[in-house]
Amino acid sequence: MGNSKSRSGQNFCSRFLPEEQAEVDRLFAALSSDENGSHASPASFSLQALKNHVGEALPLEMVTRLYDGMRRVDLTGTAKGPSEHVSQEQFTVSMSHLLKGNSEEKSLVILKMISATEGPVRASEVQKFTEDLVGSVVHVLDHRRELKGWTRRAPGPAPRVQALAAQLLSEMKLQDGEGLLGPQWQDRECDQAVIEDWVFRAPHVAVFLSVVIHKGFLVLCSSLDLSTLVPECQVDQGRKLESILDVLSVIYVNSHLPREQRHRWRLLFSSELDGHSFSQLCGHITHRGPCVAVLEDHDGHVFGGFASCSWEVKPQFQGDDKCFLFSVAPRMAVYTHTGYNDHYMYLNHGQQTIPNGLGMGGQHGYFGLWVDVDFGKGHSKAKPTCTTYSSPQLSAKEHFRFDKMEVWAVGDPSASELAKSSKSILDVDPEAQALLEISGRTRHSEGLREVPEDQ
Repeated sequence: MGNSKSRSGQNFCSRFLPEEQAEVDRLFAALSSDENGSHASPASFSLQALKNHVGEALPLEMVTRLYDGMRRVDLTGTAKGPSEHVSQEQFTVSMSHLLKGNSEEKSLVILKMISATEGPVRASEVQKFTEDLVGSVVHVLDHRRELKGWTRRAPGPAPRVQALAAQLLSEMKLQDGEGLLGPQWQDRECDQAVIEDWVFRAPHVAVFLSVVIHKGFLVLCSSLDLSTLVPECQVDQGRKLESILDVLSVIYVNSHLPREQRHRWRLLFSSELDGHSFSQLCGHITHRGPCVAVLEDHDGHVFGGFASCSWEVKPQFQGDDKCFLFSVAPRMAVYTHTGYNDHYMYLNHGQQTIPNGLGMGGQHGYFGLWVDVDFGKGHSKAKPTCTTYSSPQLSAKEHFRFDKMEVWAVGDPSASELAKSSKSILDVDPEAQALLEISGRTRHSEGLREVPEDQ
């Protein structure tokens, strides 16, 4: 597959299919014939030519990094230093490595994008590259109008670019096996083996580079599937929401969902739109399939959980080991099941002797995430971690207060979920039902609705 080319010192085999290689060649021809470039020879192109082609689709820092990575590719193995312009062979090698290559091939170009020096790079340089990469993804998706309804930046000062970059860097392991932790790590050296291992451990790095190149250069776009990277944001017509989540937060959490549920998020509940009411929360989220709940406490911490099964109001724990807890701000992280117990999900209302509220992980009175029936109050307890998910305390304070909460259904609802979602709010709200009976009024819908098959 692809085209094989021999050179002194090495062999290179393009991983592109013939039709893909033809498209890459056409892009090179357009770049090398740019009349506004700095008079590059016909067989190469300049940085200015690449800037002219990309326009405002990518930040200038990323355009320069990509250009430097290409011109620093050593075709001869003699390491005489970077060429002044990018040749066709350098362009093809770089594009093949970044878009189709294995971890080793990607790491070779990434190192050249990070630094002009041969050999190891400092961890602080890798950090700056990662922040530039994450920021460029948001930039190009916004420029190409591919945000799919999500906002580019969440309200408030939370630096989500830095948070996601830090999460990606947390996957890096140095030669001694240590991670990049503490202030002293910035001067540590990262060689090509460390970068290669990092690219393998953190697949988002390769995915983000693909997005930047495909959407920034507008090349081979048909081979890029954004449908499971950025899910469609669905909010009912007439409802306008300023979500707690921005597109980077959604991309991160979405990547941990089962693949068949990554293409669409549908808003089920928003405290901003539906009110600060636990009854409203129960009425909107029960029997609606897998969903993501997220809230922001008064100290700006943003966190939540993924419920892999439909929520049901009942005094027993529910869910399965696909559930997880997560944090978005001040840091991004996902916490999956430990196998210690099966206390994945809990939702109860209207009981006298056991807790009423929504919980995930831990145990009664000591949940990894708890939203109290007294809506606006909750807790996140972990000393040192939640037994079910091994999560730390997610909120700023163990007992927290919040105003903003959202619940999003993910994927497409099944036929049974659509049928169950047609139930009256009284079916899932014991408090509302009791108030109606106390007042002496009747349920006018009783007897008029079809009885579900499971009853």
